[in-house]
Amino acid sequence: MIRLRRTADFVGVLVVGVAIWEAASLVAGPELVVPPWATVSQIGVLAHRPSFWGNVEATVLAFVVAAVIATAVGIGLGTWLGFSRGASETGEPLLMSLGSLPKVTLYPVILMLCGLGMSAKITFGVIHGVVPITLFTMGAVRNVPPIVLRVGRLHNLSMREQVFSLLIPAALPEIFSGVRIGLSVTLLGVILGEMFASTRGLGSMLMGAIGLADLRSVAAIALILIVSAVALSATMMWLDGRMHHRA
Repeated sequence: MIRLRRTADFVGVLVVGVAIWEAASLVAGPELVVPPWATVSQIGVLAHRPSFWGNVEATVLAFVVAAVIATAVGIGLGTWLGFSRGASETGEPLLMSLGSLPKVTLYPVILMLCGLGMSAKITFGVIHGVVPITLFTMGAVRNVPPIVLRVGRLHNLSMREQVFSLLIPAALPEIFSGVRIGLSVTLLGVILGEMFASTRGLGSMLMGAIGLADLRSVAAIALILIVSAVALSATMMWLDGRMHHRA
């Protein structure tokens, strides 16, 4: 019953969104706001271009690599900061400052270090995603009841065994919440990297369409990115809910 209600709510929001989109197109005109049917039709046109799938592949590859790096670094760094009170007192303010910094301001530095290409957009993705994953992991490790570590000491477990056998499993649901948020902003970072520091990918295609004033392609690529982001977020939220339910 709950699933049916959630599905009905989703369909309702979707219908209202499309209706508002269509109304905006009728009011402003198709030259300014591309109508939904024309946007979907343009996606079909783009899909028949060989270069389109090469750009999709470039975006997916960059996102996967950036997501793996951000997750691994974020969980590792967050576990260390959460476990070490002295390190967290120094590292947390730095992470908060980095998190509040508009990442686009780092564009000249990243471009100088990485140049145009895959490494630049992966770096953009990582610096977006690693901060929330680290902060959530750090908080999750801090919130683990002290009794968990006492059990490890009573069983003469090494520090490494305590971390991997007790600490991380106990903190995993909250860590996964950070990964969910981190991957969403990682995708955003990759797209920004493609827009400003790459010649391949959907972000680069979007900038090219904007430069040519091709509004149909702009709307089509934007819709693809929105649907992809929503699908990623919905999948991660479902997994997050399952993990918290089991915990």
